[in-house]
Amino acid sequence: MSERTSEAPSERGDGGRTDPLVQLSLAQLRARTSMKWRTHPEDVLPLWVAEMDVPLAAPVAEALRTAIDLGDTGYPHGTAYAEALAAFAGKRWQWDDLRVENTTVVPDVMLGIVEVLRLITGPGDAVVVCAPVYPPFYAFVSHDARHIVEAPLGPGLRIDLGALEDAFVRARRHGRRAAFLMSNPHNPTGTVHTREELEAVAELARRHGVRVVSDEIHGPLALPGATFTPFLTVPGAENAFALTSASKAWNLAGLKAALAVAGTEAADDLHRMPEEVGHGPSHLGVIAHTAAFRDGGEWLDDLLTGLDANRALLGQLVDEHLPGVRYLPPQGTYLAWLDCTHLNLHTDQHCADGPGVVGDVAGPARMFLDRARVALSSGHVFGTGGAGCVRLNFATSPTVLREALTRMGRALSGL
Repeated sequence: MSERTSEAPSERGDGGRTDPLVQLSLAQLRARTSMKWRTHPEDVLPLWVAEMDVPLAAPVAEALRTAIDLGDTGYPHGTAYAEALAAFAGKRWQWDDLRVENTTVVPDVMLGIVEVLRLITGPGDAVVVCAPVYPPFYAFVSHDARHIVEAPLGPGLRIDLGALEDAFVRARRHGRRAAFLMSNPHNPTGTVHTREELEAVAELARRHGVRVVSDEIHGPLALPGATFTPFLTVPGAENAFALTSASKAWNLAGLKAALAVAGTEAADDLHRMPEEVGHGPSHLGVIAHTAAFRDGGEWLDDLLTGLDANRALLGQLVDEHLPGVRYLPPQGTYLAWLDCTHLNLHTDQHCADGPGVVGDVAGPARMFLDRARVALSSGHVFGTGGAGCVRLNFATSPTVLREALTRMGRALSGL
């Protein structure tokens, strides 16, 4: 494969604006030292972990350069991050009453989730998740002595309200406190929950005494045709929490900082969060995330255009190269859930046992890694319903995407 991944400007540009996904060469990407590009040998195309193959957005890079030039590398301070999120949320999602005083900075979204769950549940209490779901939901929750209760997704990979209510009943059994840890939009399926779905979730949670914690890190990545609804904007969600950051939408995973947001009835709970939790975020992280929400809108729009094109391209490539693999185009995120169960590559016990660790590879993901030299996320680590599936990160150039799917098709035809 050529070391160049860029597309011609006429192919992926519009009115002088450039798709961030086509700006870097394969050689430049391989010079990166992050997990995506260093976990596997150089002959592997990495389409697994949620890092994007994009340059840093100019406003973010400028803010970081300014801080470095000033030696501004001390401790974070102030509410600029929350103010930037509130302005972004008002403009993008019509969330006009996000109160800065009902937010707090946390090290990252998952650690923030753990801290919020500590406020509203105790050891031995239950946390409901909709499987298949982001693997750290299992790891972080269970490592903190909470018990996972699964509510499997229903048809079309959407929330099954009947299964969710059953899980709420089981979670509250024997008087336990319970929380629902929701992925909104859903990772790995890319489902963007509708306002009506979220209203039903809020009503069920209220009825059963379950507190909702909504992971909204992919919120800015609703793709054309879908509308992201922040959970705290729906009736009944006043006692819930949301966690978010600019990490996924602007590729800032290495710059740690996130925000926990409390509904109006949950503010007192949030104010009980230990003061030392706020020592975890990086000052440079806060600067970067603030700049992204405040000034990165145009870059994000260009990215969404590119992701929309890649989403369509992936569908064409799956049809062409992967007969028998089912692909439901995601409504949000840059993650595609490919159902490979008809390939019968997940029959070993290891794949059927449920969630594992994020780097664990089995079933079709193992086959594609070994035979196609394409790294994907193995579905079995996402819990019930994941075995036999793979998650593919399409936040890369069309050239890399075409090469990866071509390799996967050749591997499949050779079975």
